[in-house]
Amino acid sequence: MNVAVIPARGGSKRIPRKNIREFCGRPMIAWSIEAAVKSGCFSRIIVSTDDAEIADVARQCGAKAPFIRPAELSDDHTGTIPVIRHAVEWFIRQGERPDHACCIYATAPFITPSDIRRGLDILTETGSEYAFSVTSYPFPIQRAIRITPQGRTEMFNPEQFNTRSQDLEEAFHDAGQFYWGQARAWLAEKMIFSPESAPVLLPRHQVQDIDTMEDWERAELMFEAWKKTI
Repeated sequence: MNVAVIPARGGSKRIPRKNIREFCGRPMIAWSIEAAVKSGCFSRIIVSTDDAEIADVARQCGAKAPFIRPAELSDDHTGTIPVIRHAVEWFIRQGERPDHACCIYATAPFITPSDIRRGLDILTETGSEYAFSVTSYPFPIQRAIRITPQGRTEMFNPEQFNTRSQDLEEAFHDAGQFYWGQARAWLAEKMIFSPESAPVLLPRHQVQDIDTMEDWERAELMFEAWKKTI
């Protein structure tokens, strides 16, 4: 049994009501729910939220919201893993024991059904604890600079100043779309970024973190252009 859990807390600060704010004509969370449904991977698709309005929108978009997440798992400091563990434990209490659970972020409009299916394939074929979406950095991280308190610049890795970009190791980061995991891994709260996890590589044009209004506006522009190509 495979389940999808979409965390959607109501207390977004930088973009109020971010999870259900209209994004390209639909509530933001609708894009994640639609991809989960169309993937055909899941016996159950639920939204874990502490907010009644988000729960109502989620139901209208085709997901279930069978419980209200407790307050101790709904503050600014609660991580993803405890939230998914709580959901898996809820399924077990209902007499349904998932084999795999996929955390899908509510603010991931670029997620696709095919990438969700690919993530499940990678998880099962590799025997990993987790398989999650990643993408490459557009610039070598070894040549990153910081701005000092004095308003000057310095390299994080000054020994790499004369190294050609093409000679530096490519680096990747979390794409912030989905995390497939063995149910036992979620229950044990195992770390996701570890050698026990497998990457699901996404192209950079399909990834945009959305934390500020500038991010949001950029994402809408990218999304409209991307939709014309698929």
